[in-house]
Amino acid sequence: MGSSAEYVFVGCYTGDKGGEGDGITLLRRDPATGELTRLGLAARTPSPSFLAQHPTLPVLYAVNELHEGTITAFAVAPDCSLIPLAVQPTGGADPCHLAVTGDGRHLVVANYSSGSVTVFPLDADGVPGVRSDLLTLTGSGPDAERQEGPHAHQVVPEPNGADVLISDLGSDRVWRSRLDPISGRLGPAEPAVEAKPGTGPRHLVWSGDGALILAGELAANLSWYRPAGGPRLEPRGEVASSTLPGPVHPSEVTVRRDGRFVYVANRGPDTVSAFSWDGETATLIAEVPTGGTWPRHMTLIGDHLYVANERSHNVTIFRVDPETGIPGSQGEPTGEPSPTCLLRWSSSMIRP
Repeated sequence: MGSSAEYVFVGCYTGDKGGEGDGITLLRRDPATGELTRLGLAARTPSPSFLAQHPTLPVLYAVNELHEGTITAFAVAPDCSLIPLAVQPTGGADPCHLAVTGDGRHLVVANYSSGSVTVFPLDADGVPGVRSDLLTLTGSGPDAERQEGPHAHQVVPEPNGADVLISDLGSDRVWRSRLDPISGRLGPAEPAVEAKPGTGPRHLVWSGDGALILAGELAANLSWYRPAGGPRLEPRGEVASSTLPGPVHPSEVTVRRDGRFVYVANRGPDTVSAFSWDGETATLIAEVPTGGTWPRHMTLIGDHLYVANERSHNVTIFRVDPETGIPGSQGEPTGEPSPTCLLRWSSSMIRP
């Protein structure tokens, strides 16, 4: 493998979730053209609906989105084959997101259905041990069907700190909890963001200028928040995530590296909306069809945007104009069964 080789791992829903996948698959990416080539199945594992990478080690982590949730860790070989390292129960139901802390010492996991967050200590090789904590959230929202209780949807550790943000679709909050790096236990969850009732916070991203941008799955919007001098962030604005009629359920939100553009994937209309961002306002500049159905996840790599369309079983490619920020469809979709997450992998990304 050359040092310039790039790969994309794809998490897929398997039969236990009504999906058609078999586990984690592997794509090769041409860094020059952005083209993807499907290489096949990398590992059989049940419904690995979200994937994460260790910051300094060649280790990949997957949630197994089951009623009795688990996580699986894999060593990534130089040829990107996956070698199972460990499977651990999360103690919660339907884990849907996970992330490694900046110091590489802990793995945190969001259990959606049970509304809880699990912490696993990682040893020097990145192998997760028995969980060190299980924090259960509280609260509900006005949507009786979707917000009857807490639903942790994402965990975002501070890159250089001890705090973990937890996006909770059920309570319309983004919680903040401090992770003790020694004990591996989380402190009490305090509200960092109190979104409007019925927002349904799904995924969040930090802009380059310090704003927290939140995709509201139930309100079909983007909202943004800034520090107000205390532990809480204050609302600074919101905008509809799509201009099209009918039900809209935003999934992923991402910011371009230069911080000038924000992108959100919309399930329902099956579009990606592109917004210009000036630090205070997100202004819609384009809404483009994804070329598939039910865009559950997307990732920006260089000038290319890749979209995982769960229900049409494909990954579509867009080239993002470096000046205007508008995505344009490129090439043919890559067939992929029930894709739910895309994770860029490059050997050069692993710090020695």
